[in-house]
Amino acid sequence: MSKMKQSTKLDLERIVFIGRTFEEYLDMFLLSEEELRGKKILDCPAGACSFTAIGNKSGFDVTACDIAYYHFSEDLKNKGLQDIEHAMKHMEEAKNNYKWDYFKDIEGLRKFRLTALQDFDNDMKKSSERYIPVTLPTLPFKNDEFEILLSAHFLFMYADRLDYQFHLETLNELLRVTKEEVRIFPLVDLEGKRYKHLDKIISYLADNNCTVEEVKVPYEF
Repeated sequence: MSKMKQSTKLDLERIVFIGRTFEEYLDMFLLSEEELRGKKILDCPAGACSFTAIGNKSGFDVTACDIAYYHFSEDLKNKGLQDIEHAMKHMEEAKNNYKWDYFKDIEGLRKFRLTALQDFDNDMKKSSERYIPVTLPTLPFKNDEFEILLSAHFLFMYADRLDYQFHLETLNELLRVTKEEVRIFPLVDLEGKRYKHLDKIISYLADNNCTVEEVKVPYEF
């Protein structure tokens, strides 16, 4: 019952519910499975990604959190299917703006997105306790609860609607719950331009005793 009340936190129509696969995560964040083993990991925000599902099946300790998880899994799956088809339709019109080394073609991209959604949906139904509803910039976790935190396709990408203060508050919260390392991908906005306040963010983090590194990764789309 409480979950139904909480679902009013965000209109599901406003969420684009499309996810990446476990393999994409390894490439996006330049990770090896060896680096993840024995670590407590948080995916934030995780959306329809299958990193948590496949990670736990492979023996890792992964938790996912997202504002979308205030909604029921069946609603999320239906929204995900709609969003994938909507995105593929528009991708056809704009395909020259993308690099197709990774996915080869639009049908290949569709398969990746459907696989991620199916794995996510199966796991959420079986292990709902791994999927925590949150509303950034606050998280319901203890200080240093996780060794590694991964954050994909959220911060910096939406610079046109999330202001600098939100980015700062969210970063501080991600750091609060993480003991060792936070990795963020990508460092560009929706136009593919480097986030305009990134140097300011890096200076802020360095002043607060964080080691910051920009790394080029093999994943580009």
